[in-house]
Amino acid sequence: MQFFGGSDISPLPPPPTASGNNAHMMYVFNRNGVCLLYREWNRSLRTLNAQQDHKLMFGLLFSLKSLTAKMDPTSVEKGNLGVPQLTGQGCSFHSFRTNTYRLSFMESPSGIKIILVTHPRTGDLRESLKYIYNLYVEYVVKNPLYSPGMPIRSELFNMTLDQYVRGLG
Repeated sequence: MQFFGGSDISPLPPPPTASGNNAHMMYVFNRNGVCLLYREWNRSLRTLNAQQDHKLMFGLLFSLKSLTAKMDPTSVEKGNLGVPQLTGQGCSFHSFRTNTYRLSFMESPSGIKIILVTHPRTGDLRESLKYIYNLYVEYVVKNPLYSPGMPIRSELFNMTLDQYVRGLG
């Protein structure tokens, strides 16, 4: 069964873009900005409490989405900076890189936002983010015990996610 782009969940996920474990952290937000999942792998410095960190990350995404839509050279209707865009509307960004990390982003048609922060030399992770979304659908959304909007507590999802992300480049 196909959920979002790409193909079925299979034993063959997208190939890593480099070798080693370069993932630092991952966030999953719903359309309302509620953090459903936060995972850390190689994050050595913690400066904020979890709630402040989640608000900061969602605010960054909101601002970047708004900015990219406003700067879209192909759109006649620019709208006002800061006005929420509908999912799939206007220009969007997929990643940005600093000297210390790369932030990769994907938003599903249902408004689920997946953010993966990795080493700055990590390549394009769009296919990997789609694969992670398909894992989310398979192990979380299809779980009859899961209520939408609640934090993700699926051990099978977490285990599969950890295994996959540790192999990403």
